[in-house]
Amino acid sequence: MTYDPYNQDPKGQPYGQPYGQQPYGQPQYGQQPYGPQYGYGGYPPKPLDTQTAMIAMIASIAGILCCVGWIVGIVMGHVALSKIKRGEATGKGMAIAALCIGYGFIVLLVLLYSLGIGAAILENANR
Repeated sequence: MTYDPYNQDPKGQPYGQPYGQQPYGQPQYGQQPYGPQYGYGGYPPKPLDTQTAMIAMIASIAGILCCVGWIVGIVMGHVALSKIKRGEATGKGMAIAALCIGYGFIVLLVLLYSLGIGAAILENANR
């Protein structure tokens, strides 16, 4: 009889297996092998909306050309920000940019209007 250093068990059991147990990969008597495991059921999450922020941005930029687009841009910018707070949309940067453009246009119109009135008053005072 020769000595085998890799097989310590003289009865032929695989290394690391106690007596009387099946090797790995073979089901035990009375046990069913595990079936496929699936994740939780349900629907996949909805993709987040960026349309409202994009519409707000486009309307605010178009408001520079036609004088009513900035109103739509401001309203849609606030709608987009409220959707973003609720977690229904993304595009916070576009929504804030649309609001800045819209409110900036209002400030510019008020400034130009007040300068125009001021210039008209000064012109009539010099007559």
